[in-house]
Amino acid sequence: EVQMEESGGGSFQTGGSLRLLCSVAGLSFREYAMGWFRQAPGKGREAIGCIDYRSRSTTAAYAASVKGRTAISRDSAEWTVSLRIDSLRTEDTGIDYCAAARGGYCSESPTEYPFWGQGTQVTVSS
Repeated sequence: EVQMEESGGGSFQTGGSLRLLCSVAGLSFREYAMGWFRQAPGKGREAIGCIDYRSRSTTAAYAASVKGRTAISRDSAEWTVSLRIDSLRTEDTGIDYCAAARGGYCSESPTEYPFWGQGTQVTVSS
């Protein structure tokens, strides 16, 4: 069974930083691209960024609202992927998900990611 679990969410203040961690089991970690998505209240899922199967840092940053403020990394030994967001804004509030894409290459489309975590709530306030 594939397991993907996000952790590190909670309540944060504007201007601060956070780091989310996604732990993966049940798939060949090195063969999958790993994406981060956000679902803001009342909105659909939006791609934040992605790291492909062979990279050690961010492969693609998608959301204009977070470009320049995020960093993605993966640890092939621990089977984890991290998302760091700096200079937090209230607009960063939402449920953040990690997802895995077969083929190992990044995509902005959530339909390319067959495996998803349950999400972790991020709330940012001033």
